[in-house]
Amino acid sequence: MRDDARDWFGGINPGGWMAWTFPTALFFTIIAGLLILFTWLAIRFPETPRKGVLGIMTTRGDRLFISLLGSAFICLIWLGVMGMPVWGGLAVALIYAAAVFRWV
Repeated sequence: MRDDARDWFGGINPGGWMAWTFPTALFFTIIAGLLILFTWLAIRFPETPRKGVLGIMTTRGDRLFISLLGSAFICLIWLGVMGMPVWGGLAVALIYAAAVFRWV
């Protein structure tokens, strides 16, 4: 690697107590941002729960939780079956999340 190049997958804090990498920090930043956004949406635009294909009443927050949980399993299955990289699993997870928010 060149001296002036950034190692995107190297540790952010070398020798620190936790092996934080840029992708890991970005992941948790996005999750925190989603939680803040959905909290603001719930306060600003309250919604009534709706009944979708699962037959249960869900709100935006419920659908976010279902999509995040399902996306984690999709990416784990992708890793187990296809291996690295996980870009294909991410694409499937985004399609899954869009379907959850539309029909659940």
